[in-house]
Amino acid sequence: MATETVTCTVCELHAEAIFRVEGMDCNEEVVILERRLKPLAGLEALSADLIGQRLHVKYDAAKLTTSAMVDAVGETGMRMWLESEEPMVGGAALDSRRKLMLICGGLLLVAALFQAEGLPRAAMAFYVAGTTVGVAFPARRALTAARSRILDINVLMVIAVIGALALGDWPEAASVVFLFAVAQWLEVRTMEGARQAIRALIDLAPREALVRRNGREERIPVDAIAPGDEIVIRPGEKVPLDGLVIGGRSDVNEAPLTGESRPIDKEPGDEVYAGTINGRGAMEVRVLRFGRDSRLSRIIHLVETAQAKRAPVQSFVDRFARIYTPVVLALAVIVAAVPPLVAGAEAATWIYRALVLLVIACPCALVISTPVSIVAALSAAARHGVLIKGGASLERLASIRIVAFDKTGTLTKGELTVTDVAVVGRASALDVIRLAAAVEARSAHPVAAAISRHAQALLPDLPTVRGFASLPGMGAEGEVDGRRIAIGNERYFAAIGTVIPAPWPDANRLRGEGKSLVFVAADGVLLGAIAVADRPRETARETIELLRGQHVESVAMLTGDHEDTAAAIARELKVDEYHAALLPERKQAMVESMRARHGALMMVGDGVNDAPALAAADVGVAMGAAGSDAALETADVALMSDELLKLPYALRLSRQTLRNVRTNVAISLCLKAAFLALAIAGMATLWMAVLADTGASVIVIANALRLLRAD
Repeated sequence: MATETVTCTVCELHAEAIFRVEGMDCNEEVVILERRLKPLAGLEALSADLIGQRLHVKYDAAKLTTSAMVDAVGETGMRMWLESEEPMVGGAALDSRRKLMLICGGLLLVAALFQAEGLPRAAMAFYVAGTTVGVAFPARRALTAARSRILDINVLMVIAVIGALALGDWPEAASVVFLFAVAQWLEVRTMEGARQAIRALIDLAPREALVRRNGREERIPVDAIAPGDEIVIRPGEKVPLDGLVIGGRSDVNEAPLTGESRPIDKEPGDEVYAGTINGRGAMEVRVLRFGRDSRLSRIIHLVETAQAKRAPVQSFVDRFARIYTPVVLALAVIVAAVPPLVAGAEAATWIYRALVLLVIACPCALVISTPVSIVAALSAAARHGVLIKGGASLERLASIRIVAFDKTGTLTKGELTVTDVAVVGRASALDVIRLAAAVEARSAHPVAAAISRHAQALLPDLPTVRGFASLPGMGAEGEVDGRRIAIGNERYFAAIGTVIPAPWPDANRLRGEGKSLVFVAADGVLLGAIAVADRPRETARETIELLRGQHVESVAMLTGDHEDTAAAIARELKVDEYHAALLPERKQAMVESMRARHGALMMVGDGVNDAPALAAADVGVAMGAAGSDAALETADVALMSDELLKLPYALRLSRQTLRNVRTNVAISLCLKAAFLALAIAGMATLWMAVLADTGASVIVIANALRLLRAD
């Protein structure tokens, strides 16, 4: 994917760039980057993705270069590089932290052994060495933060260590820096787990493809392949680019893209998508899009964009965090100063308690508790073929009380099939189908296609039709086996003077089931009627039952079809309400009406024809979005396949995510509240505060990562 674009004008060179930033692990570090970069001449805008460690920058290339920005970030102690320059050797910060942690821990262990042997001078030397090694990394970060006038956890930790040293407690200082190093290392490790979820999506497509040019085959990078090139995909290989099959047949596993577990048969004329997995056959494919424009790239871009969209609960947490830190810092000053000055208490005791308060003044665990849960949920959903457009959509999804479905192509297959044949007199059902299919073989109407498919499944061949004539919207006729065969609706038969029996119990029953009837006559005598219908999807009934199990109070069906057809499908699927004969604008009005009656509403459609209704819903869901750019862009949630069972999964995941977020916030707040009380009461030590603070971050991240395994 291209990550740097430049647009030229007469006076300026407007450019955008996406960077990776190693070391950007907390909100305070985002603020440090902003304060370092914003003063640069030519910088126009920047936005940070904390979980993805990405920085999106807009700038004037005539005044500012990417290398200047990279150098500026380097001064903060973080590393930054253009995303397009990957792969770059990463993990340097994590490796250095691990080394310092191990050295510090070793020195602390030796010091404890000397202490136990009654050698305090030797123990003190190792305590000093351990403290010096352990504090090196946070001290560098603290200096950078202090220059940016930010009180982050590193600044607070260094102040606490200096305070412990001033009080002469070297073992305490050494223990604090070691435990802080361990907790920070664990926090970075667990954060990497969240980042790997989105990287797994990026790695779905191979970086090289086998291209056929001038009769020769060679492997070249995907970025060097253009639309129109021909690529060869061997059995078991991943499809590298979107393309059209021009040779060969195979079954393709589209689960990485759509979540669809059943392999899809592909033959010449079918489209294949990057990231899917070829089965047992080899295929020749003509490339349709550049790698950066593939469906997979679009999905990755949408998931990454969704991560930056904040949920309302996240905004609340951030507002609370901005108040929390100043309040705790003010409390620490009061605890250190008031008791010694007012009550004559021992200064060292109350200063120590104030230092404990300083350690727990940084709200890292609280701030990270929401975004890491949301990113984990968005990544898990994408792996299952469900694209959710950000935290706000995820939160609204969790509040859904009514689900409204479009009928055609959503609850039903969107394809007419023959369901019944009613005959008159001594005519046979097979003969009615044979004669009707012979005439309809010349027609392109959907009903004709349904009859032809049905006949092909029953008969080896069909007779030839002569003198074919069609009257659009009415019917058709032709000569088959020497007889004049007519096929059409009631109006057509009235026009040609062929009598339809009345009453006709079989026909009346089929109409009552919402099926459309096509009448067949030979030489002016009615032979029978063929019933066709758009049948419900196999999983439609199960999906509706599962939605009710997810506390959905009502399930509705909206359709432009006639009343009889809508009523029959509604009875079969047991929906709570249905509304028939709706034009698109009436569907929108009906959605607004149902929202007013029931509460938060989810509308499920195809993302194109139902656009007004989807927009009017609290959450609009587009089905079968893998092949539709419009559906990917317009819907709040996009199902990459036509699998209805993804809907209960999406609702279940959204509610699990909200519970996860609330649990994380509760863990963070309860730990902070408990240690505030313990610190003031003198029952908490510095090392306990370190474990409580950074340990809380590890706990909430690990809890959030459970969402990656949600089914």
